[in-house]
Parts: sequence; C-alpha cells; structure tokens
Amino acid sequence: MSTAKTNLIGLSRDELAAFLTQMGEKPFRAKQLWHWIYFRGETDFSRMTTLAKDFRIRLAETCSLERPGVTTELRSEDKSRKWLLKFDQGHEAECVFIPEDDRGALCVSSQVGCTLTCKFCHTGTQLFVRNLSAAEIVGQVMVARDSYGEWPAPAGDRLLSNIVVMGMGEPLMNYDEVAKALHIIMDGEGIAISKRKITLSTSGVVPLIRRCGEELGVKLAISLHAVTDELRNEIMPINRKYPLKELLAACREYPGADNARRITFEYVMLKDINDSPADARALAKLVRGIPAKFNLIPFNPWPGAIYECSTPQAMRRFSGILNDAGYSAPIRQPRGRDIMAACGQLRSATERERLSRHKARIAEGVEDNH
Repeated sequence: MSTAKTNLIGLSRDELAAFLTQMGEKPFRAKQLWHWIYFRGETDFSRMTTLAKDFRIRLAETCSLERPGVTTELRSEDKSRKWLLKFDQGHEAECVFIPEDDRGALCVSSQVGCTLTCKFCHTGTQLFVRNLSAAEIVGQVMVARDSYGEWPAPAGDRLLSNIVVMGMGEPLMNYDEVAKALHIIMDGEGIAISKRKITLSTSGVVPLIRRCGEELGVKLAISLHAVTDELRNEIMPINRKYPLKELLAACREYPGADNARRITFEYVMLKDINDSPADARALAKLVRGIPAKFNLIPFNPWPGAIYECSTPQAMRRFSGILNDAGYSAPIRQPRGRDIMAACGQLRSATERERLSRHKARIAEGVEDNH
C-alpha cells in the first residue's frame, strides 16, 4: 500500500526543520532546502546539487513540491493574466496578475468561493466550498513566478513586485493559513516580497484586524462601499455583525498605520446607490482622523448583475470632493475585463458551468431544486 508523499511547500521554517529532523537530517538542511524551494523555485529534488545525493533520493521518494495545477490560463488585451487553478479534491480558484509599466501586482485567493455574500461581487454569488491551505496560497505565487520565469527570486527589479490578498474569499475568515502563507512569502531568504509590498483586503472582520497588523504588519485595505449602516447592511451582510462604528474604530487602532502607510478604503461605484455628492462628503467625514486614501472602483458587471456602474461624470465628481477634503481618491482603471479578471469578477469557471447545468436540469424537470 503506497503512502502519500509530504508536500514541502506550505511548511513553515520550523515545520520543515522538524520534518527533516524526523528524517534523521541536521537542522541546517532546512535552510538549504528552503533556498532551493523558495529562492530558486526548483521543482526537482535531483537538481538540488548542494544536497547529498542519497538525501536527494530520499526526498524524491517521500516528498513532493506540489504546486496547484493550471486548468486554464487567460491573457487580456491589457496584458493582465488570469489562472484558474486546481487544488485538492478538484476544487478550483482564480488568481490574477495585473501588470504596470515595470512591475505588477498578483491578486491571490484565500478561499474556494466566499463565506460572504456581498451583492455587488461576482465571487460572492459562488457558494463557499472551503478555505485554501497555506500551501495552496503560496502555490499561487509560485505558479505566477513559474509563468514569468522569475526564479531565482530577483534581488532588485521584478515584474511580480506586489501581492494583494484580494482574490476569491475573505482572508480574515481564513486567518491562520493566510498568515502562515504570508510569512513564507515575506521570508527574506526565499520569495522575499516585503510586507510593504503586500496588501490584505478585508470586508471588515473586526476582531482579526488588529491581530493582522501586529503579527503580519502588511498594508490594510477595507472594502467599505457605503457610508451608512443601512446601505452597508443591504449590500454587505457582514456589516450586521460588525457595523461601521466598530470597523472604523479598528482602523483607527490598526498597528503601524500612519501617513506613509495609509489604510486604503475601497469603494465600488454603484449608479444611484452610493455615488452622490452627499455620499462623498459623508465618506470624507467618516474616515476623519484615520491615515487614509481611497480607491474608487468602477463596478464591473457580470451576466445577471443587479447594479450598474456610476457614470464617468459621477465618479469624477465623487473623486473631486474627496480630493478637496485632502484625500487621494483615484478612479481605478479597470483591468482584465475581457477575461472576467477585474475587481469583483473572479469566480471559478467550472463552478459557473456546474451551476448552469444544474439550473438547466431543474428547468427541464430532471432535478428537484432543494
């Protein structure tokens, strides 16, 4: 009876050292192996030439360096790139690379589906399946690095320069695995992406916001999208549990936030819902006293969406009011719309297909809609 191999990707430094100790190896082997896995991106134990040959053979027999499988890879006209990745049990999630002129941000997912049901977000229409493991989160970064050939980890300029934990799922609902993955990604002897280059976005899981700042020190983004509890309750049900007063108090107390490391408030622009001049003035007042900047996001529609994007004139007016109040408030240029990779559009393609087939069968009377 065969025994499953241990995937070394996703193990912390301490876990890797403990595993090698169980194999009868010296602790310094963990540092060597870490270098090969996360600095050089090596996928074949036999090519890890600083390790003894018999050790490499034993590793190959008992261990793996398993990345997520790539089901599909789509490239946008604007050079954005989206991967549909396959994980254990056939589950899938998407991650997206959004390039700038000489750098770019990789948007990684933390869950298959999402625990939340924000009405303006396509991902929120997909049922939550499960949390992703640290290995599966780190694996997204490694797949992107593989695709762009950025191994060994560049010391200077790199195309994959930033990480945004803004893909499928609510990261603070999977805090332990997300934190473990980010510690691996930030490790200076491996992938080595600085905490200053990582932004974690949350819809407002208030009890874990301070912990995120204290333990990770990454930049914080808040999916805000409304200036009243009444509207936020409607479009973001999490607000019923953690209302605006509690959320903004947590932002004011976020460790390390200052004018150099401002909190980003993300605000999706919904026509005639949250885009009036009065909303803009209320928004500026709401965040007063918080080192803040805004990211105004044109609503990215999908088939069946109940909202429309604000008009360009309304968005410019909204941005101008925030600018006049002393805040940076650029209107985000939508990227990857042609491959459904824009903000709020991520959703597993196979999940869409399964849902479509299921609905078709119900319409034909083949299945009961339980």
